[in-house]
Amino acid sequence: MAINSFLSLKPLPPPPLSFPSTHRRRRHHNSFPKIPSSSSKYDDNNNPRDTDCPVPPEQQPINEFHSLSSSFPFSWASSDVVEYSSRLFAVGACFAIFVGLPVSWFGSIGPKSEPIKLAMGCVGSGLFIVILAVVRMYLGWAYVGNRLLSATVEYEETGWYDGQIWVKTAEVLARDRLLGSFSVKPVLGRLKNTLVFLGISLLMCIVPLVNSDGQKRGFIPPAEPGGRAIPGVYNDESARNFEPEAFCGGESTAPDF
Repeated sequence: MAINSFLSLKPLPPPPLSFPSTHRRRRHHNSFPKIPSSSSKYDDNNNPRDTDCPVPPEQQPINEFHSLSSSFPFSWASSDVVEYSSRLFAVGACFAIFVGLPVSWFGSIGPKSEPIKLAMGCVGSGLFIVILAVVRMYLGWAYVGNRLLSATVEYEETGWYDGQIWVKTAEVLARDRLLGSFSVKPVLGRLKNTLVFLGISLLMCIVPLVNSDGQKRGFIPPAEPGGRAIPGVYNDESARNFEPEAFCGGESTAPDF
């Protein structure tokens, strides 16, 4: 009887197992600070983002460099040597033909009798306009180069009356100086060499023109054989023919000129 009652007893249910709550684990996971990824520091063009830079985008040196290198005519200086030289030659030739040639033709007394002087005037006008274009390009590239190499950036928030100065960070300064040293300085060197060559060429065109004018002014032609003096040159013999009464008393009575 006792055995039957013992066998009829039901086993006790197992105690409930306690598992850590997923909600607590999630809260514990979210308690760690979120570390930003390093890729967020760069934009789509793999350039560092200047998130702390207060300078407007259009006044940042790197954006000014990209804008200058793609604008007219500053982009000529950064192109290859053949394209750069051909464009400058085309500008000078067009100006010499359409502007310098008409001015030299109508401004000279005898253009047909002085073809060398006419050619020198045309070439000089073409060289002069090319020098102006190269000087303009040099000033633009020098301005951007100075802003890239400088450790500070001067900018304007809304106008000229509220100028500010921003000190570049180490990363931005290294990037700008690398760009200025390897992209801007070679362009400035090319423009300097071009200015020296054009200046020497223009001087070689001006010196012969000045010398030819000086020789003409200092030359006194001889008197004509007919006794008549060339205008602008005094001659006693021709004066006796035109005014004999002025020489009645001899050579001593001749008027002084």
